[in-house]
Amino acid sequence: MTSVFPLHRYSYRDYVALEQESPIRHEFLDGEIVAMAGGTPEHSAMAAEVIGQLREQIPERCRVFSSDLGVRVLATGLATYPDASVVCGRTERDPEKPTSVTNPTVLVEVTSDSTEAYDRGQKLEHYKKIEKLRAVVIVSHREPLVEVWTRDADGTWMSREVRAGETVRVDPVGALLAVDAIYRAAAEPAE
Repeated sequence: MTSVFPLHRYSYRDYVALEQESPIRHEFLDGEIVAMAGGTPEHSAMAAEVIGQLREQIPERCRVFSSDLGVRVLATGLATYPDASVVCGRTERDPEKPTSVTNPTVLVEVTSDSTEAYDRGQKLEHYKKIEKLRAVVIVSHREPLVEVWTRDADGTWMSREVRAGETVRVDPVGALLAVDAIYRAAAEPAE
């Protein structure tokens, strides 16, 4: 059965124009534009803690960015805003949207109820197609669990999971992430 209402397919140029005018961020893929919902205070605190831990440890040639920085996967067309990004060396900009980069070294996603399956599945597969990407960090919103996907020299992706009381090394930038500190940042302070 076909839909009575045809789906509108947007061009990347339509997406770029919308992003310039809109106060909210959107994701673009295959002609679809989807508004990105804001996260919870806990989500934001976990992302900020990961950014802080990375910033304190990465080499000087690298910079850590917040979710304000867009990333475009040139190989698949995905345009999105990870919770954090690390770029080592000079940023390479999207030729059609120069406020986005195409060469992250590390990407970070903090999951949520609405994004968990996508972050661990389809979105991760898009990220793996970024030529210069070396690691993806996925932080669970459900439990103290951090998963780090790392690309080996031969291009093979391997994952490692760590839980409460553990640390995990993000090899491409030589940083250690402490799981307990990430989740402690999300906890409501005592009154």
